[in-house]
Amino acid sequence: WPLEVRTVFASPVLAEMAQAICAGQGDTPAIMVPSNRIPVGSPFITPDMLPLVSLSQTEIDSIVDTVAGGAANVQDIYPLSPLQEGILFHHLLQTEGDAYLLRSLMAFDSHERLDAFLDALQQVVDRHDILRTAACWQGLAHPVQVVWREAPLSIEAFIPTEEGDVPTQLLAHTDPRQRRLDLNRAPLFAADIAHDPEGDEWLLVLSFHHLVGDHLTLERIVAEMTAILQGGAETLAAALPYRNFIAQTLSVPAEVHEAYFREVLANVDEPTLPYGVLTVQGDGAGVSEAHH
Repeated sequence: WPLEVRTVFASPVLAEMAQAICAGQGDTPAIMVPSNRIPVGSPFITPDMLPLVSLSQTEIDSIVDTVAGGAANVQDIYPLSPLQEGILFHHLLQTEGDAYLLRSLMAFDSHERLDAFLDALQQVVDRHDILRTAACWQGLAHPVQVVWREAPLSIEAFIPTEEGDVPTQLLAHTDPRQRRLDLNRAPLFAADIAHDPEGDEWLLVLSFHHLVGDHLTLERIVAEMTAILQGGAETLAAALPYRNFIAQTLSVPAEVHEAYFREVLANVDEPTLPYGVLTVQGDGAGVSEAHH
């Protein structure tokens, strides 16, 4: 899968941010996060209900039109994080497949266990805002993310077109090099199930978009699902709203970040490309490796 490489520079800006976060560990948070102003069940959403983003009523209405259930199913709207913006950019740049679509193949010895797994996954999705989040960018000056109050998993039954080797056929059907999820619809998961008569087991391909999580997110999801399946749902810690993180990213103006990196990278006068390779878009399928 595509690797996420990050370089961290020590700087007064980052140091101050770290100090602010540490200071916020007390009773009073260092960064005051405005409360969510959208009432539960509200049949409409107005600009004053969205303290983390500036949108016109026309833009809000167009966003609401993308949500199943309309305004009553909108929990929150706020900007993307910088990393999410980059991921969305590459999603839109690709015309086939999606380099940021993660996929796992699992097998279950009964349909009951498969159902229990999917039910536990739905409970985890219900717990976390980010897992009920979709992206919206059409007709907007800047893309936003929309938290749905209810986001049922999309579960599709796969019917093999040939006899034998159901796992291979299921993987081909869900190949991220050809498949794309609709990022306007939450949750950004897809569950494709099939029965494999050869192994007498049920198969599940779970597709999961990097826009709302990564491998650490998957580890957290699996850990919570394990607790739920073992009857320990009440032991799970309260979920933290993703809007808190977005509020932190918004606390430092973009101009401050730009000024800092212009200074740090002032002596860079050409692209820092390995071996001068320019064609780096896609899912990495064209990469070959040699060992000596």
